[in-house]
Amino acid sequence: MDAVAHFTQLALYNVWATARLLDALRALPEEAYRRDVGLFFHSIHGTLNHLLVGEHHLWFVRFAEGISPKVALDAELEPDRARLDARLREGAVRWAPLIASFAPGRWNGTLDYTTMRGTAASLPFAATLAHVFNHGTHHRGQITAALTALGQPCPELDLVYFLQNPSKP
Repeated sequence: MDAVAHFTQLALYNVWATARLLDALRALPEEAYRRDVGLFFHSIHGTLNHLLVGEHHLWFVRFAEGISPKVALDAELEPDRARLDARLREGAVRWAPLIASFAPGRWNGTLDYTTMRGTAASLPFAATLAHVFNHGTHHRGQITAALTALGQPCPELDLVYFLQNPSKP
C-alpha cells in the first residue's frame, strides 16, 4: 500500500470513528458529558475540544497553509456541545481531500511551516501526518474509556477493530 492509500485509509477511519463516537456521546446527559471521568482534560467536552484544536486548528492548517496558527491547546474553543459536534465532523472530512492533493514527492520530504514566533520549522512529512492521526486515535480512546466507565462501552471504535473489519467505514 502506498503512502497516499495508507493515509487516506487513516483519514477515512478518522471520519468514521469521530462520527461513531459523537453518536455514542449524544445519549449522555449533560452532567456526565461535562464531569471528570478520569480524563486529562477534565471532561469529554474538554477532550473533544482538544481533539478539534489538535487535528483541525493546529495540524490541518500547518499541512494546508504552512503556518502555525495562534491557538491554545487547553482552551475550550467551542463551548456549545452541538456546534462542537458539527465542527469535529466537518474537520474530520477535510483530511482525505488534503492527502489526495499532495504531490508524490512530498511523502519523503518535510513539513515546513512557520511557528507563531516566526521561526521556520521542519518535520518529517509522513511521520508528522501519522502523529496527527495517532493523536486523534489516542483521544478517542480516552473518551471510549470514559464511556465504558459511564456504562456505555463502544469497543467497535478501536483502531484494531476497524483494521480487522475492512467493510468499515
